[in-house]
Amino acid sequence: PWRWRCCPRRGSAECPSAGQIRAAFLRFFEERHGHRRLPSAPVRPRGDPRLLFVNAGMNQFKPIFLGTVHPRSELAQHRRVVNSQKCVRAGGKHNDLEDVGRDTYHHTFFEMLGNWSFGDYFKEEACSMAWELLTEVYEIPRDRLYVTYFGGDPSLGLSADEECRDVWLRLGVPASHVLPFSLKDNFWEMGDTGPCGPCTEIHYDHVGGGRNAAALVNQGSPDVVEIWNLVFMQYSREVEGNLLPLPQHHVDTGMGLERLVTVLQNKRSNYDTDLFTPILDAIHKGCRAPRYQGLVGDADVGRVNMAYRVVADHVRTLCVCITDGIYPGFSGAELVLRRILRRAVRFCSEVLQAPPGLLASLVPTVVEVLGDAYPELTRNANQIKDIINENEAAFLSSLERGRRIIERTVQQMEPSTKFPAEVAWSLYGSLGFPLDLIDLMLEEKGISLDSAAFNELVLEDAKRKAGGPQAGQPGSTHAQLDVHALAQLRSGSVPATDDSPKYAYTLGQHGHYEFSPCQATVLMLYRDQSLQKEVGAGQRCGVILDRTNFYAEQGGQDSDQGYMIRLGQQDVLFPVESVHLCGGYVIHEVTAVETLRAGDQVQLFVDEAQRLACMTNHTATHLLNFALRHVLGDSAEQRGSHVTAERLRFDFDTKGHVTVEQLQQVEQVVQDQIKKNEVVHMAEVPLTLARGVRGLRAVDEGYPDPVRIVSLGVPVENVLTCDSEAAMQTSVELCCGTHLLQTGSVEDLAIISERQLVKGISRVIAVTGGRAKEAREVGQCLAMEVDSVSLRMKQRITSIPEMQNLSKEVGQLTKMVASTAMPQWQRKELQTILKALQRTANTAVKKLELQQAEKKAQILLAKYCNQPVIIDTVPADSLSILMKVVNQLCDKSPGTSVLLLSPQASGEVLCACQVSKNCLPTFSAADWAVAVCTQMEGKAGGSPVVAKGSGNAKGMQGALTTALEFAQSKL
Repeated sequence: PWRWRCCPRRGSAECPSAGQIRAAFLRFFEERHGHRRLPSAPVRPRGDPRLLFVNAGMNQFKPIFLGTVHPRSELAQHRRVVNSQKCVRAGGKHNDLEDVGRDTYHHTFFEMLGNWSFGDYFKEEACSMAWELLTEVYEIPRDRLYVTYFGGDPSLGLSADEECRDVWLRLGVPASHVLPFSLKDNFWEMGDTGPCGPCTEIHYDHVGGGRNAAALVNQGSPDVVEIWNLVFMQYSREVEGNLLPLPQHHVDTGMGLERLVTVLQNKRSNYDTDLFTPILDAIHKGCRAPRYQGLVGDADVGRVNMAYRVVADHVRTLCVCITDGIYPGFSGAELVLRRILRRAVRFCSEVLQAPPGLLASLVPTVVEVLGDAYPELTRNANQIKDIINENEAAFLSSLERGRRIIERTVQQMEPSTKFPAEVAWSLYGSLGFPLDLIDLMLEEKGISLDSAAFNELVLEDAKRKAGGPQAGQPGSTHAQLDVHALAQLRSGSVPATDDSPKYAYTLGQHGHYEFSPCQATVLMLYRDQSLQKEVGAGQRCGVILDRTNFYAEQGGQDSDQGYMIRLGQQDVLFPVESVHLCGGYVIHEVTAVETLRAGDQVQLFVDEAQRLACMTNHTATHLLNFALRHVLGDSAEQRGSHVTAERLRFDFDTKGHVTVEQLQQVEQVVQDQIKKNEVVHMAEVPLTLARGVRGLRAVDEGYPDPVRIVSLGVPVENVLTCDSEAAMQTSVELCCGTHLLQTGSVEDLAIISERQLVKGISRVIAVTGGRAKEAREVGQCLAMEVDSVSLRMKQRITSIPEMQNLSKEVGQLTKMVASTAMPQWQRKELQTILKALQRTANTAVKKLELQQAEKKAQILLAKYCNQPVIIDTVPADSLSILMKVVNQLCDKSPGTSVLLLSPQASGEVLCACQVSKNCLPTFSAADWAVAVCTQMEGKAGGSPVVAKGSGNAKGMQGALTTALEFAQSKL
């Protein structure tokens, strides 16, 4: 069952399929070599905020390599493991996105075949297994394989990995095929610090024919490619840069399935294997482009072949990411996936001339190719198609509008001028165009963007978001109508803005919120503290409309963003950057891309993602308010709140510090309400009637009449019933904000910060949905690391450096726990534990230093037998220990003055001294240390009784002479 014959001819039916190749790898290690087969981890990293996506097979095993895995966890029980890991490299440090399609081997999604040993086997077994699999199971000709090993690095004091070289030679690999390489190619490191070690790579020569291709290894030749990397983790790089041996050796191997399949199917391109050919065939059937030919560079006329590769790669990535819970969005991994989707859509529509829907139509083919290995794809196929179609439709609409805007602008431009930054900013901010896509569209027309002006707009926007008026952005006061402008509006009979359309949204199928656009008329413009009928292109102004669906900043909720278009002129977008309410008028802060006049008819579009995030956090704020009063009592009155798309902030009265248990209870009450998926009832009622509601929150603030009541789970008419106590059992508030229609959409809430602003007032900050889930995952990850340190601290440690490293690790964890977004109750628990651990570590270090000092002092006392002066050199790991030895000597022999030097491996010499009180004031310890350390080109300081310093080892012998002469001159 292990063997098959690799086909001698391209396209032969004897070639193994990708599925067979993957399965053989997993079975080989599981059945023949006793490895435990694990499923692939999701591509969304768990508990590692530094990663956008899982980008290597080892990501899920980091806690083992770092030693942070909980000893009682399932992960800690693994010794030999094998799996095929889904990986995505797009965005962040490992970013292959822009290279995909240009060649035949870059991918955003790929599969990494890997086998691991955690403190079990090492180089001999790992190399032997790899050679057996490649040459006996896959039957790759031995003469086509070359292996590399670490050739050493004298600057780091690392010798060549001759152990690895000898293993390969014993396996029968010819010496001419075993090649040494430098640190760059054959030494693997997880990061700036942490586990690392030499690696050995196996390379394959596509040409063969008996030639020796050793000179082409690691030279970037497409004919000789790396197929497998075996990493031997045997060192740990410390903060100082030095390497220490790991207590346990690990093996981490990785072999890209796509590249292996290319070898075993006798192809020269990954896209010619059966991992891609079914998808490429499906693309051809769904578009009007010629069939895929595998062309690259100048030979690929019209970039048709590049488009095939982009779409085939990106649809695989989309399927895997969406299945694993990463959806196209507006930040982090979600934003990267949005870019991937939009890049694929553009190549579909513009290069392949495909009708809308092609991308989603490829999902069944991707599921057919990958579904057996990853069954979750099969289960989620319909959801994947729906999400792709929904995002494609939105982008195609934006793409068409953006193209028209660019073409229209270019026609109006003077020759040899740059594309105006205001228009590009409108595309970027309002239609969600990535900047590189704008550049590409302009490049096709032979023009460039005014980048300097565009960067100014980016900077201005960042300042506005960061700090309001004090950040110094121009026009920050444009939207604030002064008393004269208000009077002028009223005397001119300009009606107040009807903003009721801001509440016009529904919950559609599949749980998606649908926001209707709103048509309005421009009534007046406001610029430079004056009302105007017309504002020119490029100018920033406030726009007053007769009606709007934009939410103006009020009630602690951030304003909406979005854009407006002039009716009949779909190609001109006016970005709405913020919205304010002043005297009944809603002022939309806009940068005019063309002349804007009073009387213009416009259509308004809110940024739906930002609005929905604010709605989620506002409803969550009401749930939090109710939960705090439920747990802390009615004294927990609201003092203020602020709702943004990212998080919510809530200030309230409190009699004392909120305990860990109370924070947990508050979160639990909120989660119970979320699980109930209560209907959010909203209605406007007369203020006098609202004031009669028992238990109503925040009735002392200024509210309009009629006032809006928001009630969770109980219809407003029931709340208003005489003597009803419904408001005592749920959240009922007066509120003008926008809210979800059901509480279940909040998904989760985590309080990530709680502190007292002043005595009697506390502030909590919370996140919801995916951010709350991420905070919990990170919290669990840190809790496991703290548990690991706690267990190691309980072991009997007799080494001072080991205990100092543990103390340093506690300090680093303390900083991480303090600064990372995680549940506050968990932060407080971990901080309490870490504080105790730090005390324990510090006490243990002092105790070990004292024990070591006592031993050294006893030896010196026996050597010098109560002489008036002791001058000597002793080994000591630190100045602290050296000083303790001096103190011990003087305590046991009060009439003795002592000066000790301790040479260090770094070339530094430590100095510590103490003068007997009988010798004062003639003999000063500070002067003694200065004289000695000056001889060693160093510095010293202290008091007449004790002093310390350091110098250079080159002057140590002279320093000892100086020490003795100085002492003799004073005694």
